[in-house]
Amino acid sequence: MSDNPQAIKSICIVGGGTAGWMAASALAHEFKRLPIAITLVESEEIGTVGVGEATLPHIRNFNTALNIDEVTFMKATEATFKLGIEFCNWGRIGDRYIHPFGDYGEKIDGIPFYQHWLRLQKSGLASRLDDYAFPTSIAEANRFRHPSTDATRIESTYGYAYQFDATRYAAFLRQFAEARGVVRRQGKVVDTRLDAETGHVASLTLDSGEVVAADLYVDCSGFRGLLIEQALKTGYEDWSQWLPCNRALAVPCESRGTLTPYTRATALEAGWQWRIPLQHRTGNGYVYCSSFISDEDASRRLLGNLDAPALADPRQLYFTTGRRKKLWNHNVVAIGLAAGFLEPLESTSIHLIQEGISELLHIFPDKRFLQSDIDEYNRRMGVNFERVRDFLLLHYAATQRDDTEMWRHFRNLKLPDSLDEKIQIWLTRGQLIRYEFGVFLPPSWVAVMLGQNLLPRHYDPRVDRMPHDRLVQSAEGLRRRVNAAASATPDHKDYIRQMGAASDTGPLVAQAG
Repeated sequence: MSDNPQAIKSICIVGGGTAGWMAASALAHEFKRLPIAITLVESEEIGTVGVGEATLPHIRNFNTALNIDEVTFMKATEATFKLGIEFCNWGRIGDRYIHPFGDYGEKIDGIPFYQHWLRLQKSGLASRLDDYAFPTSIAEANRFRHPSTDATRIESTYGYAYQFDATRYAAFLRQFAEARGVVRRQGKVVDTRLDAETGHVASLTLDSGEVVAADLYVDCSGFRGLLIEQALKTGYEDWSQWLPCNRALAVPCESRGTLTPYTRATALEAGWQWRIPLQHRTGNGYVYCSSFISDEDASRRLLGNLDAPALADPRQLYFTTGRRKKLWNHNVVAIGLAAGFLEPLESTSIHLIQEGISELLHIFPDKRFLQSDIDEYNRRMGVNFERVRDFLLLHYAATQRDDTEMWRHFRNLKLPDSLDEKIQIWLTRGQLIRYEFGVFLPPSWVAVMLGQNLLPRHYDPRVDRMPHDRLVQSAEGLRRRVNAAASATPDHKDYIRQMGAASDTGPLVAQAG
């Protein structure tokens, strides 16, 4: 029991879906010993986006914090493992590289391996940098195993995420949250009452006439931002000048062939296409800019690129890239699409939900809603959104393509100062600015910079301390260790089946015969 008379006693989450039920689950778990009533309001008449099927390794921290069993979770969500993202045709048509969830090789003499690789590359002796990355090697071979806990082994140098059915994940978390006391109210919000003195949201009225009141509101109502925007008029920071893609088509197709442990993003004439392999189906979509292609042509292009028959008609989504000017305003915290949207090129949608929940727990308010708390939350989340924006824009800006109007647009684009500075420092000698906040660590920036042909003019001069012949031997020994360890790694599909994580239905089991 809290001794603070101003302690929050009730929370109302508006909207279900992935964001709503992730928030409900985390809050219920965190406050299980406190007298805080948590209510989630959602309407079955209002659909959820539900296409956030690829994740980053941080999702494991979320599940682990809730004591969710991995096998149970994977069976419930038809999940597969994800070692990274394959990018095709981004630097030039015909190029491909994998952004792995792990490092390249191992440090030599305390310096990241890629710096030594730059030295070897300039002398014409290096293999692909990918050949020294264990997660890339097993991803390309469609293999998987859990990372080793022995830090001396090359098999410990990576992380992993999941590819799963987001709708099933929301249903899975709904069961979790309701079992821990979250009360679900079915209905559509038809009126929002603001407190005349404070400007806070005081209560919501549902279409049934029921009135729901709470101390704190979490807006997970999707793009429309029912509370953060429609009620509080917070405003939106439009980033279309840098990320002009404003539409997407999503369609599932049958799961056939090899079960790849990675997501694929293929650059097209007016955007890019995703491919996300799950146990029971493959998720596909085309993110594009309506200034450069019509909806009809985009649909034809997407359907023509599928590697198996479609299971439904393409679903159309409309969005504007950017974020709310304040993600926390008065007594409302916006999470998920209500907070903002950055195209899913690097699987950041669910991560930004998770980040929003985590920061709310770190800076949890009381009924006074101190402005210093609100400002700090908005600062942290603002930085997180901006650094994801810069990382996504890097994929478009680091290109040699000029074959279509869209790619010519990016070749002539003025970049945000924050990204331009990072690129210039990289091009000088392969150094990277480290951030206090931001999801992507240096190896991720290295993957995209080098994968899209941004080669530094120089390398860290300290790598010259090692004699050239010894460096060549060390690098070759590393490449052989990576190759041997990858060859001893099980097939991805077989591994899922052997650990008992295959669902009870779907092609993964059916093909087991």
